[in-house]
Amino acid sequence: MSVGISDRPKIVCKKRIMKVEILTTPGCSNCSVVEKMLDEMKIPYEVIDVTEKPEYLEKYPIYTAPGIVINEKLEFTGVPKKQELVEKLKT
Repeated sequence: MSVGISDRPKIVCKKRIMKVEILTTPGCSNCSVVEKMLDEMKIPYEVIDVTEKPEYLEKYPIYTAPGIVINEKLEFTGVPKKQELVEKLKT
């Protein structure tokens, strides 16, 4: 008996899309530290200057920069330990 295409097991690969945003302010030296960490991990991100887009402060009330938002959730304020950032990016 031959196996047709429709009888073969199907393998579905899910590609997870991750959105990373760095909430920053002018002159934020710690923000460049986080950018460098993400660059080294080859993680794409968007830099958001909250002084130009204050609506981000309404959604993510940060009191220190940088704020790191992963998939629409504020995960860190300030510079996280690299291992903690790696773990959040995995989940």
